[in-house]
Parts: sequence; structure tokens; C-alpha cells
Amino acid sequence: MGIDVLVLNTGVVDFRREDFEFADALVGAGGLTRCAEGDRPQHSQEQLARWIEQGFATTGGAGNAAPLIARAGLSTGVGVNLGAGDYGGLDAQGRFFYDTMTVNGVDMSASLVHPDLPTGTTYIHDTGAGERGGIAYFPGANDDFDFEAFKSVIERLTPRIAYYTYCGLSERADANEGRDLAEFIDWCRQRGIITVVDTSTLAGNPQQVIQSGRRVSRYLLLKPVLSEADVFFCSCDESRMIANTLRAAPGGQELDERAAILRFLDFVADEFGGGAGRTRLFGVTVVDGAYEKHIRPDGQPSNPTKIESRFMAGDVVDLVGAGDAFRAGLITYIGHNVEEFVRGDLNFGQAVQMGNLFAALYVKAPLNDRHSSIGNYDKMLRVVRSRVDYPTLETLQDALC
Repeated sequence: MGIDVLVLNTGVVDFRREDFEFADALVGAGGLTRCAEGDRPQHSQEQLARWIEQGFATTGGAGNAAPLIARAGLSTGVGVNLGAGDYGGLDAQGRFFYDTMTVNGVDMSASLVHPDLPTGTTYIHDTGAGERGGIAYFPGANDDFDFEAFKSVIERLTPRIAYYTYCGLSERADANEGRDLAEFIDWCRQRGIITVVDTSTLAGNPQQVIQSGRRVSRYLLLKPVLSEADVFFCSCDESRMIANTLRAAPGGQELDERAAILRFLDFVADEFGGGAGRTRLFGVTVVDGAYEKHIRPDGQPSNPTKIESRFMAGDVVDLVGAGDAFRAGLITYIGHNVEEFVRGDLNFGQAVQMGNLFAALYVKAPLNDRHSSIGNYDKMLRVVRSRVDYPTLETLQDALC
């Protein structure tokens, strides 16, 4: 028996503490980047387990999206590498990741235990002052993601949607200049699987990189991948860095946000949207919603369109994982309307608005309970279709009851 969605790659546990100033030293205040294993803090497994028990940890990567999709009613599995250890065969981080997924109804039979490398870990400096501190990511077992091993998982679980998270953050998966991932995505599509790929912020100081107009070499990995993936959404900052990296003539940093996004979506659709006979969907998330551009199976592209979020009311607790939550909502809508997506008849505006709803609920949820705000898909769909603006978080929550 198959499942609806399989979320692949990047099993991570995020630790947040006010005394993690070392993260700023590693990546710069407010920076986000992958770090070398040699720079990983030497915290014992016992210390990490205590922080988990004290509520300083949340799941990240695939662990952001998969529980949300499962809670909305789609059968969901996660295929990641977790580190071995003394906590029921896993290290402390891996045990926390595994247990968090299973309590949310996620199938973990697709995940593998790595004998040598630890579970991926992110250290986030919680400044407590409303400013983002450093985010230092240590990939651990994520660096050894093996496509051949996970092909057998896909053949067993036969998902309708395969969602590969964070192109650019795994040494083995990103090998061969992205062509290995592109081949894997093509292999999935040949089996009738809708494929979704995303990326991450692959530069330590995005605004500085954008202003300079320089290329970010790791985004070159997307060149073969974007031609294969059915769905690709990234953040506004990522779209600018990707455009500067993949365009023959980098630049465009002088454009305002809307103009830069429209230019990016037209570029991606023109450059990578070929292959008539299938639906393609590209998009960029922004603070107040998302832009989308789709191509129907007959090869006809839409104009780029912004779908403003109607769910912005309420205070944001933490923005980390907002993009993952958005894609979870988008995938949930597609998963409930697979045939329409394949035909190109999907209501793309509603699909993006579902992503907006998931993201809004996620970033306003308490850090120790980030998943429970997502629930019955039919209720969430009624809210999306209502075309009502929600002036407070309370009115939104009442509508979802």
C-alpha cells in the first residue's frame, strides 16, 4: 500500500538558547550557513538530551514539513539519515526527531540509521531582543544521503508526491554538480510521482551578497535540478541570489522586490520550464504571501501572480521554518488534488493560499508545540475558500474549530 507524500533528506534538530553566542561567532550575527564538522561544539549526548527535555529543541528540515502534512490528513513518510547512539539505537537528536515524527502520525520506516555520523544539528542564538541571531548548521549524517538506498524505499512506499528538501546542503547528494539529484528526480517522475524540490539560504549574509550581485557557487547545483522538478518555491532573498548565479548576466539587485521576483519567475519558466506534457509550478515566498507562475501540460505559461496572505493577524513567535510550513500547505493541497495538478487544472491560487495559511499558523505557534495548529484539511480548505480576511489570530482559530 502506497503513501501520499514522502519527504526526503535533511533530518535536523534545532537547538535554541540565549547563551549560544558561539553561533554568531561561527556565521556572523543574523547569519545562516552550514559549518564544518570540526567546528561543532563538543556538547555531550547527555547535555543535548537535557536540553531536549527542557524544551530548547525543535525538529527542522524535513521535520518542519512532514508533521504538518500528516496532521492535515495525508499519509506521510520521512526518508532521512539519523545518527546511531544509545537512545533506543539512535543518538539523542535522532531519538527526538524520530519520536516527534511518530507522535504526529509520520511513517518513519523510510529513514536510515547512519553508523558513523550524528543526526544533523542546528544551533540558533536566541537573542531575546527581536533580532535574529546566528544560525549554525552542522549536517552530520545528512551529508551522506544515498539516492540508491532511497530508491528502494520509494519502490516500497510508492508515494504520489516526493518532496526533496534543501538542495545544496548534502555533500553526497549534491555531488556531480547537481546531476545526481536531477537524475533521481527524473527517476521519480518516470514512476508517475509528482516531484517537489527546494533549497536554502546558501550564503552567510544574503543582503550583502544580493547588493554585490555576485554569484553563489552552490546555487549552480540547481541548474540541472530545475529542469526536472515539477514544483519549486524559494524565498525572496534566495530568488535574487539564484538569479544572479544562473543568469548569463548577473545583476538586477537594483530592482525593487516585486520587479525582481517577476523577472526571476519569467527567467526560471523560460530557462527551465520546457518539457510539454506535464504541469510545472514555480514560486517565491514573501512576508505577506507568495508569487506563483505555472505552466500547463500544453506548454502555456501563466503570468506571474501574487497571492497575498489573508492570515497575517497575530504575533510571530519565530520565522525559522516558515518556508517549510508554506511548502507543506502547498503540497497538502496538491496531494488532495493530484489529478487536477497533473491535468493542469489545479486552482493554483487556492494552493498557494493554503501554503500561506500553514505558514501563518506555524510561525505563530509556541516553539514547543509548532505542529498542533494544523488540523482537519476540510476545515482549512473552507477558510482558504472563504475569501475572508482574519483581523485577529483568535478569529482565524475560531474559523478552524
